[in-house]
Amino acid sequence: MRDVDGAELSFDAWSGHKRVLVVWASWCGCRYELGGWQRLQAELADAGLRLFSVALDADPEDARPWIEAAAPTYPVGVDTAHVTAERYGITNVPSVVWVDERDRIVKPPTIAPGDDRFVEFTRIESARHHDLLRAWVREGVLPEPAESAPERSDAEQLALAHRRIAAHHQRSGRTGAAQAQLARAQELAPWDWTVRRGGIAMTGGDPFLGPEFTAFWEVWDAAGRPGYTPTG
Repeated sequence: MRDVDGAELSFDAWSGHKRVLVVWASWCGCRYELGGWQRLQAELADAGLRLFSVALDADPEDARPWIEAAAPTYPVGVDTAHVTAERYGITNVPSVVWVDERDRIVKPPTIAPGDDRFVEFTRIESARHHDLLRAWVREGVLPEPAESAPERSDAEQLALAHRRIAAHHQRSGRTGAAQAQLARAQELAPWDWTVRRGGIAMTGGDPFLGPEFTAFWEVWDAAGRPGYTPTG
């Protein structure tokens, strides 16, 4: 993985430390929360925490303004191929994954905001996750295991392949072909935000207030927010 300037980064380089992987995107309000994670990194660095952030963006330049505004001291990579989402089973952002000193995932992907800017939408207070994180880093205390998200079905795995093809078409200037691939991906994985909302941004739509996102959000919310795994 690379940062916005093309420098290589590796999450595995921090092996031997308690690590938190924070996954976000410029098409999500969590783009404003990098500063909140910076404050936690500064607070817990001496206790051994190493924070690593990844933006799921089709174009690194989409993530650049938010990274530069926050000026984090922790590494921030841009995953244009969404390999991170596939590897860890992430379907929404902001998601975090905790990895211990022995490279074991001790907390699977869960929704955890960096601050409370969007608490009315997320219905999750950031302090809950941050306090759990402090207890783990400082005292080695893990929270009670939360219910993990189910493994992706074959259809959902196929959706990720269509999303990758869509991204390739979009980078090559074939927006129509990209939209066709995204439509198929969205049929196969209707509740995967990295496909649905991320796809809107990929093809130039408005992932915040545009009609496509608003319609999706209303249906998703009415369905009980499927696939939404908050901190527990």
